[in-house]
Amino acid sequence: MAAFPDALAQCVGFQRDAGNSDKNWELHHVSRPEAEQIFFNRPIVVTADAKHSQVEARFAALGQANDGRLLLVIFTIRQNLIRVISVRDQSQEERKVYVQAQNKD
Repeated sequence: MAAFPDALAQCVGFQRDAGNSDKNWELHHVSRPEAEQIFFNRPIVVTADAKHSQVEARFAALGQANDGRLLLVIFTIRQNLIRVISVRDQSQEERKVYVQAQNKD
């Protein structure tokens, strides 16, 4: 697991994109507030998304919404703001990684 990005620790809010929010709702039925909740709940597992970081650094985060829903959020950081690009339910393999992180806390 990668170290928690220093840039994420410096974030002060969210940069919202209506197009991404609409797409995430239509494809995966995840609302913008639900996607943002994982950044306030622990544990959160964050790793670099090198495959999709050609233009700007992207990250993948495994976390939990307030209602317990396990989500994978792909995001970037712009000027100390988190910008959610994509969000969906965690896959079975991702859930295993997340459960292991929970057991470490």
